[in-house]
Amino acid sequence: MYAVKESSTNQLNKQASLCKCPVTYTLERIGGRWKALILYHLSGKPLRYGELKRALPDITEKMLIQQLKELEADKLLTRVAQPVVPPHVTYSLTEAGAALSPVLKAMAAWGLNYSEDITFNAPVCK
Repeated sequence: MYAVKESSTNQLNKQASLCKCPVTYTLERIGGRWKALILYHLSGKPLRYGELKRALPDITEKMLIQQLKELEADKLLTRVAQPVVPPHVTYSLTEAGAALSPVLKAMAAWGLNYSEDITFNAPVCK
């Protein structure tokens, strides 16, 4: 891993765009390969870690944990751990996370409507 130089022009431009553009802010919070999928799966009901892992079989353990921590830090989901052995951890959407559900559904509808070159049930899309 490398250190990010906070005073670089790139970092300053990134911070400026986050402050000026709500779309950039939103994409910074839910962008990437996995965050939107995690939020989408949690939109139906709270899920335990194992249920999320089964819903996203291609994600690695490390990546799932990292993404869950970032979503929790961004206050889009909550993590509730029961003091039992083995640990019982449940993830659920916060009010802000739940407010993204219509956005994610609209993105899915757009993808279905405008993805002429992809068959979503093809082996590469599973």
